[in-house]
Amino acid sequence: MSIVAAFAVPHPPLIIPGVGSGKEKISATIAAYDEVGRRIAELAPDTVVISSPHAIMYADYIHISPGRGARGGFSMFGAPQARYEVTYDQEFVRALACACQQEGLSAGCEGERDPTLDHGTMIPLHFIQRHTKDFQVVRMGISGLSPKDHYHMGMLVQRVARELGRRVVYVASGDLSHKLLESGPYGFAPEGPQFDEKVTQAFSTGDLLPLLTMDRGFAERAAECGLRSFQIMAGALDRTAIKPELLSYEGPFGVGYGVAAFTPVGKEGADESRALLEQYEAFHKADLARRKAAEDPYVSLARLSLETYVRERRRITPDEKPGLPAELLSTRAGAFVSLKKDGELRGCIGTIAPVQDSLAEEICANAISAGRHDPRFPPVTASELDELVYDVDVLGAPEPVESADQLDPKRYGVIVSTADGRRGLLLPDLDGVDTVSEQLRIAAGKGHIDLRRDDCALERFEVVRHT
Repeated sequence: MSIVAAFAVPHPPLIIPGVGSGKEKISATIAAYDEVGRRIAELAPDTVVISSPHAIMYADYIHISPGRGARGGFSMFGAPQARYEVTYDQEFVRALACACQQEGLSAGCEGERDPTLDHGTMIPLHFIQRHTKDFQVVRMGISGLSPKDHYHMGMLVQRVARELGRRVVYVASGDLSHKLLESGPYGFAPEGPQFDEKVTQAFSTGDLLPLLTMDRGFAERAAECGLRSFQIMAGALDRTAIKPELLSYEGPFGVGYGVAAFTPVGKEGADESRALLEQYEAFHKADLARRKAAEDPYVSLARLSLETYVRERRRITPDEKPGLPAELLSTRAGAFVSLKKDGELRGCIGTIAPVQDSLAEEICANAISAGRHDPRFPPVTASELDELVYDVDVLGAPEPVESADQLDPKRYGVIVSTADGRRGLLLPDLDGVDTVSEQLRIAAGKGHIDLRRDDCALERFEVVRHT
């Protein structure tokens, strides 16, 4: 056997008895969730595989929960009587971890910090266990790895299910956007409803490729929760014809809740039109080529500098890049070079004030520092160079401000400093940084500054961003 069904479900704690109020506003979600539990019981699976954004998460590793089983409850949500317990399918877990190792996928059972069940796992369990408890569980988290890696993880779930002869139901736990309403807990962003529309369209049609190709910055601005969980689910349905159903969608509290079902209707591996990994790789390659072709001279100079240093171990001079604009050679300014890989930050280093003889030399030096000397990341390797996307921010002169009321995280970067020389900086218009308080918190953290205790000075600056 293999994957007999897959479901995408949200995890709002308020639908658990004893937690919160206002359940009547998402009655469609509750009814659809109960339908999911009933269907799973009818399918009589041996194993339910659950991916949760609130299980253990690492930037570069997909964690699979080890051990015999786990327990958890909703005491932190005011419902100590709501408790859940599962038995893990240890044979499946071992086989899946072994398959990941064999395939070179960064995933496995190492590094479990907390074995307790998370709410993203317990909420689907609540509705499944109302109808059946005759199954074992495999639980995994998500990671900062690429859509390709998450999809690959789902493919291995499918493979292991087939090799072990398991009847497996895959449950992808994840909310949609958290920014649907100004009155919601996270405010509003225009990307919020746009994100939910894209995901629910994919759920309705069964065309899951957009879940892989969606721009990561767009998803971050939407403050989504479940995208990578859904990517693993898509991999579990690789090359399988499916019947898709969007059972419900609601968002009355400013967070999107979608419930969807995917039922295999053909032989596993028989539908080559659903070989989404190959389609994603073709899209990704074309997208990187398009971005590189559109780079302006500032960005292409940064790329040349880092690529030459990594491949040839030497620093270029600006005259090795013909046709540079005159201002790059004749002006001096601080500049930051940011690197992203698969939509995630891969390095960012810069200078507030110029330290080189020209802006061109500033960019060349900072590109190398961003790729090789950012202490948050290992040095960029030659194999990564073609995957990198660059931004270059040229800084205007900082100006002091009297209060946070004079800041705007979309327009101004911020510098927080103390009299003893500690200083933290954050660039403007960053994905996921929407408020002044969040901008200040991150900037202060970079300088090891406590905003509540330290006497701080604030400066703001504008940038010209080159992509």
